[in-house]
Amino acid sequence: MAKATLEQWRMLKAVIDNGGFAQAAKVIFKSQSTINHAVHKLQQQLGVQLLEVRGRKAYLTEEGTLLLRRASQLLEQATALEEVADSLSQGEEAEIRLAVDEVYPYRCLTQALDDFSRDYPNTRIQLHETVLSGGAEKLMGGEVDLLVAGSTPPGFLGDYLGQVEFVAVSHPDHPLQKIGRPLNLRDLAAHRQIVVRDSGLLQRQDSGWLEAEQRWTVSHIQTSRDMIARGMGFAWLPLTRIGDELRSGALKPLPLEQGSRRSTGVYLTLADLDKSGPTTRQLARRLGQELRNFEAVN
Repeated sequence: MAKATLEQWRMLKAVIDNGGFAQAAKVIFKSQSTINHAVHKLQQQLGVQLLEVRGRKAYLTEEGTLLLRRASQLLEQATALEEVADSLSQGEEAEIRLAVDEVYPYRCLTQALDDFSRDYPNTRIQLHETVLSGGAEKLMGGEVDLLVAGSTPPGFLGDYLGQVEFVAVSHPDHPLQKIGRPLNLRDLAAHRQIVVRDSGLLQRQDSGWLEAEQRWTVSHIQTSRDMIARGMGFAWLPLTRIGDELRSGALKPLPLEQGSRRSTGVYLTLADLDKSGPTTRQLARRLGQELRNFEAVN
């Protein structure tokens, strides 16, 4: 059984932080006699002198300094616990499970989560970064509460957020850039294509593969982008991920006869609209707004 209470430690801390009993009484709205009694009782219960008064000011003893430092950690934890409880009492979810396809702009994702964390610091986020069918599988399997992807899974209703455009690119010195005429399918098939692997397990897709002689499959768009920037192949990559490289000349669009650009819609889907709490809905709104802001600027 604990000898001391958190309230006693809170009063002692107020005395030290504010320079005395009278000053502490004004700050924490307790009478000076109440604080005095609580601190003296704390010393008696612990059997340790915590304070010594010099003049009109109270100072911690060496033992008091050590114990109050430990107690301050407990006070911070207790305050954090109360904040979490307050959030839960207002209907805020303790955790949100989010799946985001890599077609969604990375800058939009980090900005949305950064803003969300400032307003809901006690809500945990489990983020799953997916490709093609991976996010849909997690939503249909009950593994996530919210999905942002290039399509809405069967049996769900999703909200359209916007478009993401893909462009065929390679290194400026890649052999395809030196043919000197618009490229056709036969030209592409003779060179290595970098394909991003579907993160789904059940019905994997080979979206965009042209049956090139050499196919390298990677797990992330960033890996594909870095390989292509080294002249290791070609691929269709989202403009949202390669804007800087195109502007700097590290990547160059391929001059195709047709199909050099593709676009896909981006959709936001809730696992259960009726059961989604206010925090999940707020995160959904921010993800949508960030993409709209991105499109407006770009």
